[in-house]
Amino acid sequence: MRISLGPILYFWPRQETLDFYHRVRHWPVDRVYLGETVCSKRRELRVDDWLEIGAELIDAGKEVLLSSLTLIEARSEAGALKRLCDRGLHIEANDYSAVSVAEDKGLPFVGGSGLNLYNRAAIQVLRKAGMFGWVPPLEMPASQLAEILGEDIGIETEVFAFGRMPLAWSARCFAARAHDRPKDDCGFVCMEYPDGLAMTTQEDEDFLVINGIQTQSHHCMNLIGHLPEMNRMGVDRVRLSPQSRDMDKITSRWRQAIDGDAPMTLEDDWLIAPSADGYWRGEPGLLETTSTASCR
Repeated sequence: MRISLGPILYFWPRQETLDFYHRVRHWPVDRVYLGETVCSKRRELRVDDWLEIGAELIDAGKEVLLSSLTLIEARSEAGALKRLCDRGLHIEANDYSAVSVAEDKGLPFVGGSGLNLYNRAAIQVLRKAGMFGWVPPLEMPASQLAEILGEDIGIETEVFAFGRMPLAWSARCFAARAHDRPKDDCGFVCMEYPDGLAMTTQEDEDFLVINGIQTQSHHCMNLIGHLPEMNRMGVDRVRLSPQSRDMDKITSRWRQAIDGDAPMTLEDDWLIAPSADGYWRGEPGLLETTSTASCR
């Protein structure tokens, strides 16, 4: 089983992002997704910067894809999408606008979890459009995925297996609203939260995380203890979503666990939030992972 590193979902400063990918060159990941998937106003890095990072990663033996925005609202964003598809790399289509552009250009693509593909028929429609891999919706239980993979679907299956789960996107920026700022004059406050802005319930219980216009789970998806099951059902890749620290240790442990050289657990002090695997088990998504100790 191979390991993919998903796109950075947060707004990190330019130099921190460059330093992060400089380190990724030496990590045991096979595929790296680059680009902004959340908010088009985040412009610390331009497409040419992502391409330069991609070239360095390709030289280091990594496969590189460019990820599209998940919510395309404006004509300018549609134009940027078309330019993204002209850069010579395969893309991750996170919106059906990206599927349409990729199909028109004959560009192979991975279908991100935002496309909400829930059955074999839908997968085959997009396969004809050029999709060579797909990421199941995060809330899809293992039982449903196993049913889909019971027959060969002809493309790669990549499971989102680690990281805070993207749950929803909005035209409004909740990070700006939390600071009493309008979206058009947000001051890029989301950069103050390298792993998102935590929310609690009225009972002061951890609940969700705000990441600009994106709402995430507070808990981190962690399916490392389910590797044997994923192997049996024919999952080709696991996706690890970046967090602000200890990703080198996390990717190394995943590789060792896949190879049978380490226990299928992550250390508590590597994690930014409790682990959860409820969705995978067909239960509420925030239920904490049963196969590892909960973290701080």
